[in-house]
Amino acid sequence: MYNGILPVYKERGLTSHDVVFKLRKILKTKKIGHTGTLDPEVSGVLPICIGPATRVSDYVMDMGKSYHATITLGESTTTEDQTGEVIDKVEVLENEVNTTDIDDVLRTFEGLIEQIPPMYSSVKVNGKKLYEYARNGETVERPVRQVKIDLIERTSDLQFENKKCHFNIKVKCGKGTYIRTLATDIGKQLGYPAHMSLLTRTNSGGFDVEDSLTLEQISQLHEQDALQSQLFPIEYGLKSLPKINISDENMKKRILNGQKFNKRLFNQIIDEQLVFVDSETQKVMAIYVQHPDKKYEIKPKKVFN
Repeated sequence: MYNGILPVYKERGLTSHDVVFKLRKILKTKKIGHTGTLDPEVSGVLPICIGPATRVSDYVMDMGKSYHATITLGESTTTEDQTGEVIDKVEVLENEVNTTDIDDVLRTFEGLIEQIPPMYSSVKVNGKKLYEYARNGETVERPVRQVKIDLIERTSDLQFENKKCHFNIKVKCGKGTYIRTLATDIGKQLGYPAHMSLLTRTNSGGFDVEDSLTLEQISQLHEQDALQSQLFPIEYGLKSLPKINISDENMKKRILNGQKFNKRLFNQIIDEQLVFVDSETQKVMAIYVQHPDKKYEIKPKKVFN
């Protein structure tokens, strides 16, 4: 049985669930999960966890993402991207917007910002996904969320076509960021209706799009019994967490048995989560977290026997 993390290239036109469904048929295993959805019209890297590695999918999602996007000024849409119906439209003339104005606005979006997720999204309100309300023609108050933008910059000249302005950006951001919402908010700052007209995810969970495999390549490698060598180990998905190497055999047994520990046993500051690693094999044994009630105690969250 396969065990590991596989960076998959998702083509436009497929949902993330489509990719999982196809992989289950190719690999003949049900234990497969993705690490955060990509909209059907978005291409790029989609890390897939297979076998026991599905237990670390949340940690892969937390490692951040990078995108290349095209923003179009002059039209806003119901979905905030190119797939929706146009709901506002104005002419954008070449003498009205310039790169200096755009770059100044982009800089204001770096750091922690607030976003209101689009109505056509999977964010849940009162137990129901926003896109379900939208499809029924209903409106609902959407929660304001804080997201982190580590980097945002323009990567192309301005292109004027059909009285609209297009330009490309690259974005490095944290979990939960909607690039299409970012596009519309950038437009608002510039004084124009706007939408995201193209998007590619170039990095997710530390995996680059150049290193990801197509479904066809995966199928071929599977038939050749050569796929396992392309999978990244569980440890890769936990590299963003602090780790403690354990060499004492008795301590290893206690960890694998899921015992709690006093933090003073370790010569390391422990804030929230950490990974215990077998110093001999470099395999992850367990993820431990701060005890909710006992200040100096940590308890197991996941044990990998």
